Amino acid sequence: MAVEARIRELGTRHENVDRALQEEMRRPAADDVRVRELKRQKLKLKEEIEGLRAKAH
Repeated sequence: MAVEARIRELGTRHENVDRALQEEMRRPAADDVRVRELKRQKLKLKEEIEGLRAKAH
C-alpha cells in the first residue's frame, strides 16, 4: 500500500511540474534554463513512477 501512495504523490508532483512547464512555455520570453530544468524534473518523476509500478507488478 505504501508504494501506491508514493506513486500517487509522485503523480501529483509530476502534474504540478507539467503545469509549471506549460505556464513557462506560454510566456512570451520563456526562460530556457527554467524550461530545461522543469523538463528534467518531469522526466525524473516519470522514471521514478514507472520504476515503482514495475516493482509493484
